[in-house]
Amino acid sequence: MCGFVGYVEDGEKDRKIIKSMSDTIKHRGPDDEGFYEDDKISLAFRRLSIIDLSNGHQPMFNEDSSMVILFNGEIYNYQELKEDLMAKGHVFANNSDTETILHGYEEYGQEITKKLRGMFAFVIWDIKNKVLFGARDHFGIKPFYYYNRDGMFIFGSEIKSFLPHPKFKKELNEEALKTYLTFQYSALDETFFKGVYRLKPGHQFTYKDGILEVTEYNTFNFIEEKKNFEETVNSIHETITSSIDYHRIADVEVGSFLSSGVDSSYVVSYAKPDKTYTVGFNYDNFDETVYAKDLSKILEIKNTSKIISDEEFFDSLEDVQYYSDEPHANLSAVPLYHLSRLAAKDVKVVLSGEGADELFGGYQTYHRTKFYNAYEKLPLSFRAKMKKFAEKLPNIKGKNFLISEGTPIEDNYIGQAFIFDDEQANDVLKPEYKTNISFKDVTAPIFAKVKDQNDLIKMQYLDMHLWLPNDILLKADKMTMSASLELRVPILDRVVFDTASKLPREYKIVGKDTTKYALRKAAAKIVPKEWAQREKKGFMVPFKYWLKEEKWYNKVKETFESEYAAKFFDTDKIVKLLNDYYEGKAMTHRKVYTIYCFLIWYRQYFVEG
Repeated sequence: MCGFVGYVEDGEKDRKIIKSMSDTIKHRGPDDEGFYEDDKISLAFRRLSIIDLSNGHQPMFNEDSSMVILFNGEIYNYQELKEDLMAKGHVFANNSDTETILHGYEEYGQEITKKLRGMFAFVIWDIKNKVLFGARDHFGIKPFYYYNRDGMFIFGSEIKSFLPHPKFKKELNEEALKTYLTFQYSALDETFFKGVYRLKPGHQFTYKDGILEVTEYNTFNFIEEKKNFEETVNSIHETITSSIDYHRIADVEVGSFLSSGVDSSYVVSYAKPDKTYTVGFNYDNFDETVYAKDLSKILEIKNTSKIISDEEFFDSLEDVQYYSDEPHANLSAVPLYHLSRLAAKDVKVVLSGEGADELFGGYQTYHRTKFYNAYEKLPLSFRAKMKKFAEKLPNIKGKNFLISEGTPIEDNYIGQAFIFDDEQANDVLKPEYKTNISFKDVTAPIFAKVKDQNDLIKMQYLDMHLWLPNDILLKADKMTMSASLELRVPILDRVVFDTASKLPREYKIVGKDTTKYALRKAAAKIVPKEWAQREKKGFMVPFKYWLKEEKWYNKVKETFESEYAAKFFDTDKIVKLLNDYYEGKAMTHRKVYTIYCFLIWYRQYFVEG
């Protein structure tokens, strides 16, 4: 796991520029630093040594030094690929997975991305032909950003590394704010920095003579197959445990994160690492450390835990927003920040359970499809009338169901967070930041690719293309790498997806509240029953209790009443959101937190920065 940055520009290069850019991402790779420059390009690399500790220096060249690569990530099938390439006559200088990509590109060209199993973001510079080729992994586990403006092409693992370049224009992308308020993360292809785009998961590009061409090399297809349930469970167990075996390959010690849920418990129960790590909060329903310690005792492995205080939570918010590069309002990013620092005291690599919910149907929101499928058989005109009727009802059980199910999934589902709707967002924004961009403009192109699928698959597909890469995996990468820690996600694997994509609905969602049904049955082969069946909790954070305390209320209020907040928001309206929650009039704490995170981020990058 590492980080890189580079830029394509004609003319003589000033080493101080690329060195300064590299220094901003030292946290991604404190073990080693490397550079390459010619009359067209400057490259910088920061290394966190995991495999082939002595010979994995980057930038790395091929045999005749005609190509050079920067690579962030891990390729888990690199040994098989290496054998294939050696049989074709390629000569290897070391045992790193980096060199395998480079030789693979020589042999297969751009098709090499389809052969890789792992997490990756890389660029290969063809020195002779002056062509830059780059790619991002299938799921978006590793980040990749680029800036293509005024004949300048900058690329790298983190946006902050672009800022030291004298020709980079640091401007706010004003259109990003409204959709952020809805999704709680940056949801547009263009980031909060104008002109900076994220390379989408499963995409690759070439850049030559000032022309950028981006193409998609991978698409995820769900094709349900009704097979014997026991055979399906066995297949899930075999593919997940095999993936864990691949993900344990390293020349350093590998630990694991451990929560109370089935996903991380499954990974830990099979991998049985010597060391596991857990964080929690001093509130009854917010402390996972007890369950983690109990499982660790059963498995006879070590668990290190930490209780996060309210002071630590608020004190770390600036770091969380800084390392995220863009405003990010998932509360769980903060405990992940502290968890990463806890683990980094002992190990360089940890395993975790991300991806299981998206692949195997783990979110409670997916249950709505079970009821919707019966309800949708009623005429649309009848459902529309029921929706209008329900909107006039008081807050009674079933009201939200009638409202949401009176319209298709495509019209009201945006993923696992829905903070402000379009009307609410425009209500708090200053006129110049109100846009015509709706959340549907973000979701519609994704839904269009699965228009003939059932509603559960539509929801999973949307989450895999928005929520997963832009929220879950972004915070996973940015928070762990801020502590110079490599995170590996064995459930989020190409081969595991091939198995998960064939599951029929009834193997995913069962009864009133059971999710990931087949996965839980697979986990139960090695995970104690209590853990295999435990309801999903997520990384719960007691922010809603802390915001009731005068100390933290005043801290947030001070930011809401700042001069820079008034640039974007109607101060009276956002303070009212805060006061309504503080006084117990409305449950607006998530709206408050989403605005607060944006303002912390903006202050660091545009007011103080």
